[in-house]
Amino acid sequence: MARERSVYRCQECGLAAPKPGTCPDCARVGTYVQLVEERPAPARGSARPGVTSTRPLPLGDIRVDGDGHRTSSGMAELDRVLGGGVVTGSLVLIGGDPGIGKSTLLLQVSGALARRAGPVLYVSGEESAGQVKLRADRLGAPPAGLYFVAETDLQAVEAHVATLNPKVLIVDSIQTVYMPGLESAPGSVSQVRECGARLMALAKGRGIATFLVGHVTKEGAIAGPRVLEHLVDTVLYFEGEQHHAYRVLRAVKNRFGSTNEIGVFEMGHRGLTEVANPSGFFLAERPKDAAGSVVVASLEGTRPLLVEIQALVTPAGFGTPRRTVLGADYNRVCLLLAVLEKRVGFPLQSQDAFVNVAGGAKAFEPAADLGLVLAAASSYLDRPLRGDLVVLGEVGLAGEVRAVTGLETRLKEAAALGFTAAVVPQSTLGSLAGQPLDVQGVGTVDEAVKVLLGP
Repeated sequence: MARERSVYRCQECGLAAPKPGTCPDCARVGTYVQLVEERPAPARGSARPGVTSTRPLPLGDIRVDGDGHRTSSGMAELDRVLGGGVVTGSLVLIGGDPGIGKSTLLLQVSGALARRAGPVLYVSGEESAGQVKLRADRLGAPPAGLYFVAETDLQAVEAHVATLNPKVLIVDSIQTVYMPGLESAPGSVSQVRECGARLMALAKGRGIATFLVGHVTKEGAIAGPRVLEHLVDTVLYFEGEQHHAYRVLRAVKNRFGSTNEIGVFEMGHRGLTEVANPSGFFLAERPKDAAGSVVVASLEGTRPLLVEIQALVTPAGFGTPRRTVLGADYNRVCLLLAVLEKRVGFPLQSQDAFVNVAGGAKAFEPAADLGLVLAAASSYLDRPLRGDLVVLGEVGLAGEVRAVTGLETRLKEAAALGFTAAVVPQSTLGSLAGQPLDVQGVGTVDEAVKVLLGP
């Protein structure tokens, strides 16, 4: 029998090559990663862990319990992102920067699930039992039904699952577990791919809701092969700035719900607490009568979110003007500044421009365009906008202000927070009858600047 050859695989992108060397794909973008030798995975038996023999069934004859197969996690914000709760047999991948609160979130959730669903097995490959117990005591006494094991051997984890038969399995993290049959190190492409496939079979075969913690690269993507994100049912990213207490949980893939929903949390000494009113949270320290400050109403899934956009436009000290952007898309901000210069006549080619979304929030959707433009114009003219005003509208290259989706929902949230006036695209005025706000429509950027900031 011919001997199976080893392959040499990139640990960043997963490229396989027959010879050692440097990954050619990564080298094209300036990253030089050495290919690592990996032996072929051992042949699997006919039966995978927890999977019984099946036969094809007519799709119409398959019975589903509807939403009865969902269990509340005990956190409404997490339930919102998951689509209504934790689905039995689902495989959820949670990624985020180190120290952002992934383990804290799952430890809090595991306590609630142990009380509501049944036994929960928490597997850690990074912390000892004593470390986890100390954090659990700080967050609140762990309930009965929550079990912990420090283990990295996936076969041992499968044996624990067979013995305990938990309803929920948490693996922290997927990069630390390994299959003994593979010669590559834990966290390598082959190990992550194989362990992910085994855990998927375990979750589906036994009906165990499984959460995987995934490390991220310096670019913010989950480390390991992209196939891992294809295997799982849901991919969540836990985001937040290091120097801000707020955290945002965002779904980028969800087979059981929308990918547009977000959950907002605040990190404290007692762990994560849900933020019921994120708009008020982000606007709590907004300055009054400050030039360059504009409030926009963004929409995250079904949730309206009011955030403050700040701009500072000042004469450039060097030949090339600086453009610094935090919390918004850099290229889009540059585009909008060009529109402001071309269509309104502001000489921004000689001005430094600094844009920040206050509180560490994000404003990437087109509905924030008009707010970004008006913030820059307000700073350049040194004229503040009225404090009870919210701004909405997409801006085109011709300087036109275009309609945005979910306008009524955004305005309703603004009215609930005490705002009394709004500037919206002119084309949407006909559909806004009976609004509690004083709504004014604008058709172009030039018109918006003249109406709100004067000639």
